[in-house]
Amino acid sequence: MELLTPEEMGRADAAAIDAGTPGIALMEAAGQAIAETVSNRFADARRVLVLAGPGNNGGDGYVVARLLAGRGCAVTVCQLGDAAKLKGDAALAAAAWGGAVGAATPACVTGHDLVIDALFGAGLARPVTGAAGVLIEAVNADPAAVLAVDLPSGVSGETGLAEGAAIRADATVTFFRKKPGHLLYPGRGLCGPVDVHDIGIPSSVLGEIGPKTFANEPALWRDRWHPPVAEGHKYARGHAVVVSGPASATGAARLAAMAALRAGAGLVSLASPPSAVLVNAAHLTAVMVKSFRGAQGLAELLSDARLNAVAIGPGIGTGSGTKDLVGACLVGTRAVVLDADALTAYRNEPQGLFGAIAGHSGPGVAMTPHEGEFSRLFPDLGGGDRGACGVSKPDRARVAAARSGAVVVLKGPDTVIAAPDGRVAINANAPPWLATAGSGDVLTGIVAGLLAQKMPPFEAAAMAVWMHGKAASRFGPGMIAEDLAPALPAVFADLLGLAD
Repeated sequence: MELLTPEEMGRADAAAIDAGTPGIALMEAAGQAIAETVSNRFADARRVLVLAGPGNNGGDGYVVARLLAGRGCAVTVCQLGDAAKLKGDAALAAAAWGGAVGAATPACVTGHDLVIDALFGAGLARPVTGAAGVLIEAVNADPAAVLAVDLPSGVSGETGLAEGAAIRADATVTFFRKKPGHLLYPGRGLCGPVDVHDIGIPSSVLGEIGPKTFANEPALWRDRWHPPVAEGHKYARGHAVVVSGPASATGAARLAAMAALRAGAGLVSLASPPSAVLVNAAHLTAVMVKSFRGAQGLAELLSDARLNAVAIGPGIGTGSGTKDLVGACLVGTRAVVLDADALTAYRNEPQGLFGAIAGHSGPGVAMTPHEGEFSRLFPDLGGGDRGACGVSKPDRARVAAARSGAVVVLKGPDTVIAAPDGRVAINANAPPWLATAGSGDVLTGIVAGLLAQKMPPFEAAAMAVWMHGKAASRFGPGMIAEDLAPALPAVFADLLGLAD
């Protein structure tokens, strides 16, 4: 589940070499892995073009060219730049190829079943332009299948960004561990399916590297989730509270409350202003409705220590009283989820929110902004996939978490979960059906339900994001927000190994 930046992957390679594995042996193993992927995914390809770049990615290309030729494929190798300038292991691999080497130009692209992109890999640090860009566009325009080595050329292994020309691959093969760029858009959309191969780098090097970026998978948080046990009872599973908006805006909070209950909280209450009590009560059964009046009334309601998690924001409004309500939630020892209007209310004074979070004495705070809400709280970090600070989405979320003191769930097709201690998880299971009104409110409720069960905030947020995506995939096309919570039991069954 560890994701390695190109710099960290370089350290992993170096550690393996220092431990006694020659670099050329790693390159040979990489070539074998590429050839295996060709056999598994492109078994009918007989005419293969290998586009070799000027570095070790090109060296991997020369190895697989030799191996595929030995299996009877008609292999053409074309080099970007001067093959005589190859160095080190790449030069050794090129020498072992022994066949003809042409120039990598658009003219060489046509007439093949498969193109192996071994041009640049994950370590590219600048946009691809000029002759290399023209070559990549020719590859994308050709009908041949494309297999990318390490990462589609033109995509950053660290950020997933493609700021110049970039290969659009049908599949990608990488080694030892994935990179963040495999999971972050637009990189994820350019990779196709990604095969990860062991090439002889020992897992022990991860202890030396200490990666802090992970794929959001159950192995990351499963040990911190404790499903119900036969001798348990509902009070042991916590009591989550969701704060409702006024009578005209109650649906979002009800979505969150039902999701918190489905996520396993033993009890869930909807804290409702008097004007909204009847409309909420008319729609709810297992979720209790509790009336409060203003921030003081909410504080009194939450003074019950048994209410150990609270979510506020969905449908609450951004009026002058919202900050007071948020402040009431951040007093005490319960876990807190902040979403939507609870975040936007602080758009003109984010430091006020961060100060309140710093004074919170509970187990932690999670905030779940989409890009718009994120940019209001962190204007120097906002602005789509790459903020004004010029860093990746994981690093933007990481900086925001450290600054705010909260776990930050930066939502999107590649949702990133960041903890104040620097850990980051990148989620990859969300289908496009999740882009629908109310789905974020459901996510807020799932986080609250898991926090009520005393999961740590980072793990609760990561598990919630994963479950949210899995539930949407389970339901499938046509999903709306109301379908998500009822799909959660099947997700739990999968996690517990109870699925049919």
